[in-house]
Order: sequence, then C-alpha cells, then structure tokens
Amino acid sequence: MSAHDVPATKLSRDQLIQRERDEAWIGDAILSLCAREWILAQRGSLDGVMLERMTSNQFLSCLGNPTTVESRIGLIYRDGGIAAVREWFEATLVPLYEKQEKKRRRGR
Repeated sequence: MSAHDVPATKLSRDQLIQRERDEAWIGDAILSLCAREWILAQRGSLDGVMLERMTSNQFLSCLGNPTTVESRIGLIYRDGGIAAVREWFEATLVPLYEKQEKKRRRGR
C-alpha cells in the first residue's frame, strides 16, 4: 500500500506535503498537455509564450497555492482521467486565462 492509498488523517504532515507534491507533479504534466492542446486548437500553431502564461505559478496563484492547484489537477486525472481534466480546464482555467489576457492587452 502506498502513501496515496492511506487516508489523509493517518498521514504525518511531511507525508501529506509529499503526497501533494507527488500529485502536483502529475498535475503539472497534465496541465501542460491540456494547455498545449488548447493553444493548438485556438491558434493553429505553437506559442510558447502563451503556454508559459497559462501554466505559470503566477497564473495558477489566482486559484490558490500553485502546488495545490496542480495537485488538484493530478487528483482529477487520477479519479476521472484526461477527459475530466479537459472538462475542468475548459470550465475553470480557460475563462480565467481569457479574462486576464483581455486585461493584459488593454494594459499595453
């Protein structure tokens, strides 16, 4: 049995932090995949600057601690697969990203 199978109430603080980091590591990879797919669908080409803005800790901090956000993505992936993450990404991150991009363009 791994630490990921143990109820959070039975883990030490250090184990909880490590579990969150592990989930965030996966969440970060899935986030990058979803962002890349979305950028290609929207722009029809690669855009590393857009990818960086969409996946940066600064952007993710709008939703909370970036590691916690990435951990949440990892959990969504573990529990529901890539389709569940894509749904969350479209419903949660894309509207926030578009709102921030609109503000950023006005501020130029």
